[in-house]
Amino acid sequence: MRAMYTAATGMDAQTIRIDTVANNLANANTAGFKKSQVDFADLMYIVMRRPGGSQTEATQTPTGLEVGTGVSPVSTLRIFTEGAIANTEGELDMAIMGDGFFQVETPTGETKYTRDGNFRIGPDGIVVTSQGYPLYPRVSIPTDTTSIAVGSDGTVTVTTPGSDPTQVGTIELAKFTNPAGLSSEGGNLFAETVASGPATTAAPGQQGLGEVKQGYLEMSNVDVVTELVDLIIAQRTYELNSKVVKAGDRILQAINYIVS
Repeated sequence: MRAMYTAATGMDAQTIRIDTVANNLANANTAGFKKSQVDFADLMYIVMRRPGGSQTEATQTPTGLEVGTGVSPVSTLRIFTEGAIANTEGELDMAIMGDGFFQVETPTGETKYTRDGNFRIGPDGIVVTSQGYPLYPRVSIPTDTTSIAVGSDGTVTVTTPGSDPTQVGTIELAKFTNPAGLSSEGGNLFAETVASGPATTAAPGQQGLGEVKQGYLEMSNVDVVTELVDLIIAQRTYELNSKVVKAGDRILQAINYIVS
């Protein structure tokens, strides 16, 4: 029966939806995390009669007779709305107030992008992510630094004993024509793709980029209540499709009984 196969596609689709919701909920407290949603599309139709076809010599049907064959997940859309801003008072904690991504350099020399502004000082004095990836362009903090100030324009200034504040670097942000086209790399990192377009870099507050706010972190944009509602809907939809499969199985059993 077609209904069983159609319902099976619905169960597969809702499984992916549940997996996506579970990942959103798991990262509800991950700094800079952006939630995802699954987009679906209906599958091909079995056309038994096309709209406008002739039913008799003198009449045409105003509608056709088409039977759908199910649903398919087509994409996971990353939602880049801003998350809540949390005050941490950390000197190297930074939140982007608006559009843009921090740039970090991986061990292979590639540039990745993140909204997670949780930075630290590495063993060589370089500002790095919590995973040890250097901020790009690199910023070096002297070992005898007593305080660090990050301006809204990305300028990094340090104070050392017996000297005036000194600028040691400038943070540059990146933005994309289509941020939803970025590839999720894990570790709060994104990679540029053909779909995202090339990165445009500039100082914070320039060319439409947001400003940097020191001592704050952008939290996840996951709304736990909304995700739980979506989880319930996905679960119920899965159950309904499974009932269709069971109903189809009972019909087949009845047919086999009659035939035998």
